[in-house]
Amino acid sequence: MYQEISNLIKKEAKRQQEKITLIASENYASQNVRGVLSSVLANKYSEGEPSKRYYQGNEIIDEIENLTNKRALKVFGLKEKDWHVNCKAVSASIANLAVITGLLEPGQKILSMNLTDGGHLSHGWKLPSGKTIALSAKIFTVSYYGVEKNTEIFDYSKILKLAKKYKPNLIISGGTAYAREIDYKKMSAITHKVGAYYLADVAHEAGLIAGKVLNSPFPYADVVTMSTQKTLRGPRGAIIICKDELKEKIDRAIFPALQGGPFNNVIAAIGVCLKETESQEFKKYAKQTLKNAKILASELKKYGFRIVSGGTDKHLLLIDLRNLPTDKKNINGHETAVLLDQAGIVCNKNTVPHETGSPFKPSGIRLGTPACTTRGMKEQEMKQIAKWIKQVLLEKRDTVTVLKEVKQLTKKFKISL
Repeated sequence: MYQEISNLIKKEAKRQQEKITLIASENYASQNVRGVLSSVLANKYSEGEPSKRYYQGNEIIDEIENLTNKRALKVFGLKEKDWHVNCKAVSASIANLAVITGLLEPGQKILSMNLTDGGHLSHGWKLPSGKTIALSAKIFTVSYYGVEKNTEIFDYSKILKLAKKYKPNLIISGGTAYAREIDYKKMSAITHKVGAYYLADVAHEAGLIAGKVLNSPFPYADVVTMSTQKTLRGPRGAIIICKDELKEKIDRAIFPALQGGPFNNVIAAIGVCLKETESQEFKKYAKQTLKNAKILASELKKYGFRIVSGGTDKHLLLIDLRNLPTDKKNINGHETAVLLDQAGIVCNKNTVPHETGSPFKPSGIRLGTPACTTRGMKEQEMKQIAKWIKQVLLEKRDTVTVLKEVKQLTKKFKISL
């Protein structure tokens, strides 16, 4: 039985090695992180908080969780007397649900970013028809802000008008496909003008904030949530950091409200990845990730691809395929992602602002540079990747031939799997 799974894992390792990952939410965790994930910590159950567990035998688990929490505060330059960390959520979506349910009463109001403009499902998405998709949208009353039609970036004065109109109890910033930096200070001012809580979701940006190449949401947000597997290069998990006065609400929302015992191996692996952010290698990676995204966007723009908002400030970029030459107008994000995957370039379909397609066949694709940067790729490789994308999508070059060339490149940038 083990051999069958082992063989499939080897196939997946081969796929990861031979193809170029441009999925903005994926990365390569270090061997140290992965080693902790498969440790004996996976055997232990630990409901409750450190020193307040429901099971015995957690004295070492307590030390691990406390250490991980302290490392999180250190990475983001926070003081223990002012901020509290909870790293138990099994994902950032669960972390977001915990914050929302912990701070609000059923029926209260949320103002979050429109999904098609780059927001996230977990922020309370419902379809224009009114059909609720996210659990939070079933429990709370959700309204949305978005980007401007001409610039495809935020107009904070309009977000303030919406906040005054809807009078939300919680405002959420962040998402999954917004390529520009968010002004946390302005969002905080808007939020507090209407007497709401401010949740900054930095699931995508966490590692770049830790690497000091993007602005931090601290001290502006009341609560910050983040994924740990994306730019932070950790395990699949999440961290919640809240103002100290909110810690009981947040902790109780995780346990007992949403989860039982946390994954102790994941908490320990988060502790390892947080320590890795202190290295010079990590800081260089964070800086290079942004450089690579900017050059990739610039090169694709030269080839006639329309980059949403005109470029990027982060690790990701969004391409609106509706601007392709006339004979390519019918191609959608799904078909494009499948075609590029066949050529060894792995990305994902994505909605774009003012979407005219469907969630399954949207008008765009999203590209990200964290994983290829971790492999050591730099500006020259981004130019080559852009050239391949142009050849496959605009020149209809044979994907089998491109795949062979991609494999030749990836051989030069091996990763430890």
